[in-house]
Amino acid sequence: MRKTILSKIKKSNLSPLFGVVSKVSSTIIEVKGLNPSIGDIVKLYRIDDGSSELGMVTEVRGERFFVSPFGFIEGFKIGDKVFLNESGLSIPVGENLLGRVVDPFMRPKDGKGKIKSKKFMSIMKPPIEAMKRGIIDETFPVGIKSIDGLLTCGKGQKMGIFAGSGVGKSTLMGMIVKGSLAPIKVVALIGERGREVPEFIQKNLDNDLSDTVIVVATSDDSPLMRKYGAFSAMSVAEYFKEQGRDVLFIMDSITRFAMAQREIGLALGEPPTSKGYPPSVLSLLPQLMERAGKEEGKGSITAFFTVLVEGDDLSDPIADQSRSILDGHIVLSREMTDFGIYPPIDILKSASRVMGDIITDQHKYAASVFKKMYSLLKENEVLIRIGAYQKGTDRELDMAIDKKRAMEEFLKQPPSEHIEFQKSIDTLLGISERREGERI
Repeated sequence: MRKTILSKIKKSNLSPLFGVVSKVSSTIIEVKGLNPSIGDIVKLYRIDDGSSELGMVTEVRGERFFVSPFGFIEGFKIGDKVFLNESGLSIPVGENLLGRVVDPFMRPKDGKGKIKSKKFMSIMKPPIEAMKRGIIDETFPVGIKSIDGLLTCGKGQKMGIFAGSGVGKSTLMGMIVKGSLAPIKVVALIGERGREVPEFIQKNLDNDLSDTVIVVATSDDSPLMRKYGAFSAMSVAEYFKEQGRDVLFIMDSITRFAMAQREIGLALGEPPTSKGYPPSVLSLLPQLMERAGKEEGKGSITAFFTVLVEGDDLSDPIADQSRSILDGHIVLSREMTDFGIYPPIDILKSASRVMGDIITDQHKYAASVFKKMYSLLKENEVLIRIGAYQKGTDRELDMAIDKKRAMEEFLKQPPSEHIEFQKSIDTLLGISERREGERI
């Protein structure tokens, strides 16, 4: 068995020195005999059968250090060997990832054979430096009328999609992936049910992965795999960005990513704060999100991060922190689904922070008129329904009532339909134009 382990070491980037497992708990392995630093990658070998598992050093305490395995902890026992991986945590990247479904280490999950690549990238990288970020001055059409017209996205922008369970996040994600004109698309499915992966590919993407990479870490994977699955997917997007290409990055979901870090942090003894999240969770979010954006002299990563809002509560700590980091937020409304409006985007609670800098004055005016009319309808909805409002009392409200059906049709869009950007703007301008004597 010793010869088997030694032969594996010679073929890899493992250190000749090794440590020994001294304690095993339900989530963490304690090791003695090495001098690693936080974030180092190790390989744990089970003496009984010679099998191995990658892990990460998450805490160092004197002569002991603690390892969180990327796989399952079952099968490890005191006396198992631990070697440092001197090459760190890196993944193979390249053009042959396009059209593939992979795990965070770029191992295939689609049964299409091994992915070969000579280029490797580190999973953990610093975000784009502030002074090297390019100005967001171009629109990023996604083929959805309500987003392109009222919440226009820019190339290199970071947007959040906030919604409760079962409101339609996956459907909207699929519409964005199919409707976007970005040449490269990277989709990270983190912490979701395994059943949702083939469903998302078949139903939402129509089995078309020609320009798409899907990185999957399902809910049954270890917390470390779920955590670094998000960083791994971002590294894939960065590889294409550094070639000067524009990339669409979509991740579902930030909440599951935060929950994975919560499990790791609590296992290491971090104090729980709001809703049980330790402080490391809030510091981890910008480390991931700030890696998206537009970089001078290179391409761009336009990112959409979904946030699962428990109980539709937008003051949830993860939702609140995410909103402060992102350049805009799209809120999905359960109430709108009751009225049969899909995608159920609540335009009054949603915002794009760069929209005003990338659209024409005419477009900006039309969007403000639309939102004002829609807001007036919402404010007076009860009066109108019970017949208490008399037409002619308020000229602006009269105009909003006249255009109610046109506004609702503008917000609706079947998942299979993709509208050109200019056509969406022309439709918006038609709804918002004033008749003689009208003001709003």
